[in-house]
Amino acid sequence: MELDARIPDVPLAEIGSEARYIEWLGFDAIWSVETRHDPFFPLLQAALATERLKIGSNIAVAFARSPFSMAMSAWDLQATSQGRLLLGLGTQVRAHIERRFSGIFDHPAARITDYIDCLRAIWHSFQTGAKPAYEGPFYRFRLISDFFNPGPIPHPDIPVYLAGVNPRMARAAGEVAQGFNMHPMHSPEYLRDILCPAFADGARRRGRTIDDIDVVAMCFVVQGESEAERQESEREVRRQIAFYASTPSYRTFLEFHGEGEAAQRLGALMREGRIDEMADRISDRLLEAVAVSSADGDPGSLLRRRYENTPVKRVSIYGSTPSTDDASSEPAWRELVRSLEEDSAQPA
Repeated sequence: MELDARIPDVPLAEIGSEARYIEWLGFDAIWSVETRHDPFFPLLQAALATERLKIGSNIAVAFARSPFSMAMSAWDLQATSQGRLLLGLGTQVRAHIERRFSGIFDHPAARITDYIDCLRAIWHSFQTGAKPAYEGPFYRFRLISDFFNPGPIPHPDIPVYLAGVNPRMARAAGEVAQGFNMHPMHSPEYLRDILCPAFADGARRRGRTIDDIDVVAMCFVVQGESEAERQESEREVRRQIAFYASTPSYRTFLEFHGEGEAAQRLGALMREGRIDEMADRISDRLLEAVAVSSADGDPGSLLRRRYENTPVKRVSIYGSTPSTDDASSEPAWRELVRSLEEDSAQPA
């Protein structure tokens, strides 16, 4: 099992030094997000500053860009990093695609499947010079000339990771992706009972198997040396769970765990602006489903046990990442890296 980190929220000019530090600690990959900033500029800085660390987007919003625009950005990053890119794509939600990005959101799972097929057709043309001839239900690639073709690179096979929560997007990942970035609102039971059958179903449609899908798990961890520190950390985790649980996107997961009525109450509190009350509505049962606590043991062991007998290959801790500004946390990060490395070294 590999350990990943999120790019710290620092100015762009400082990302290179942060990425070097994360690589030095022994992490396997570093991921950017598309929230307040473009996801690709930080990855370029990280690629230039490191030698071994994989770089990934979790996520880049696919429908905010044409397939050709996405293909060019990914191609340049793959070339610069010498084959270390993990291209993580997501669909976002209708309101943001239509009202923030001025994009189109109809049939998102079918559209993202076509989008990724089109990406691969574009990359094939970049690498081989083949005449473009892709015509899908939503996207097409029928025109290019040498003037617009960046040409071949040493590592042309770019793994695509698709982000999602529900089985329809997991099925799409099974069809066309190499990996699945699983939202922190998940549980091992939900992964095994709901998402894995969807991965397998999608994979069968393309002559693949579930073994072709690497799952990335971002996990809530209640942390702290003392009980007081753990209580404060738990409070913050409950706040974040409540925020996610208040939106319809996570209803399938919440109903799976018998929390459908709680989701409706949280949605009402959000609409009424009673945000401070929401964390108190998160049950211990839901907290235990989505989070682990350092009160129960070291995080590395807890994460190993949590994801055994699942297709999870990469893990990260939600809301926490190494930083050069926090030297006191270095021993804990090194212990986590060591713990997971020992697990990987054990014979299967």
